[in-house]
Amino acid sequence: MKALLALEDGRCFTCRSFTGPGEAFGEVVFNTGMTGYQEVLTDPSYRGQMVTMTYPLVGCYGTNPEDVESDRIQVSAFLVREYQEHPNNFRSSATLKDFLRSGGVLGVEGFDTRALTRHLRDKGAMRGGISTSDTDPASLVARVRQTPSMAGLDLATSVSTEKPFFFENGRPLALAGFPDASSWRHRGVKKAVVAFDYGAKYNILRCLEHVGCEVLVVPAGTTAEEVRALSPDGVFLSNGPGDPEPLDYAIRAIRDLLDYKPLFGICLGHQLLGLSLGARTYKLKFGHRGVNQPVKDLVTGRVEITSQNHGFAVDADTLPKGEVRLTGVNLNDNTCEAFEHKSLPVLAAQYHPEANPGPHDAQHLFARFARMMEEHRK
Repeated sequence: MKALLALEDGRCFTCRSFTGPGEAFGEVVFNTGMTGYQEVLTDPSYRGQMVTMTYPLVGCYGTNPEDVESDRIQVSAFLVREYQEHPNNFRSSATLKDFLRSGGVLGVEGFDTRALTRHLRDKGAMRGGISTSDTDPASLVARVRQTPSMAGLDLATSVSTEKPFFFENGRPLALAGFPDASSWRHRGVKKAVVAFDYGAKYNILRCLEHVGCEVLVVPAGTTAEEVRALSPDGVFLSNGPGDPEPLDYAIRAIRDLLDYKPLFGICLGHQLLGLSLGARTYKLKFGHRGVNQPVKDLVTGRVEITSQNHGFAVDADTLPKGEVRLTGVNLNDNTCEAFEHKSLPVLAAQYHPEANPGPHDAQHLFARFARMMEEHRK
């Protein structure tokens, strides 16, 4: 079915929908991973975005219930060079087309994704729209320009859980209401962690479980007072979509918890930690999205290949001098990838140490967070 992709700067691409009729709008970005499309589709950090895969053949291994990173498809639309209709994988239980259809998400193919990627790399990520009904370029471009920009958007509340839940044995466990400090079933045996859900990926929670944590996931708007009432061993700040600056409620809660218990932030959580410490954030030209981003650890000198998905970054020059030290930089553009506080138990990583998809070079950070909580207990 014929479709049209239009960008806010007027560039248009004729393509085909392989999921049927529909329309979608959002920020158009690209991901450089060769595999992992199902994890990309279900990553809450992609909410509000239309994702282009730079690898040309997508759909080859189908989809399955095990490789999801949240309870739904999060992307606004999925853009590929060539969709593979017949997957060849013993784990596959549904085609990519059927998976997208189950979430009401538009998938398009049959256009030059390399040209789109080069355009976004040169001009920057921008708003876009896809339609199978409105295929007039001037009309669709005008509609795209009326959609909100990613800068200034609080999207965390749209992906966060509405009610707290425990994460056990790799899956959510629903709760009747907000628990109290006595709810931890293995206190002393396992480390009790409160995880703020700004769009948490399941594998982050699995990794926390793997290092001996009992994880209680709470809504993004949970206050510092509510966290203190739970008396956890540590606090985790998750990844998530959108601009970190509008999340004043989160910044306020984090600031009130800085000197309380060990804090570990990933991706959006990293940015919110930076803001709570007085640093500033800014929008990257086209972001970091893929599984091959090199990060140098400034403490050890080691280079790790990391999985990343973010469009904003912490301005390292605005981190409080004498209080916070920069501990990781991206070797492609020298942006801030990690920092830690010199006197408080605060650890922050812009990249995704849990991977899924991606390499596992940085998974040691979860064990480090566990050690921080163990030392804080003493």
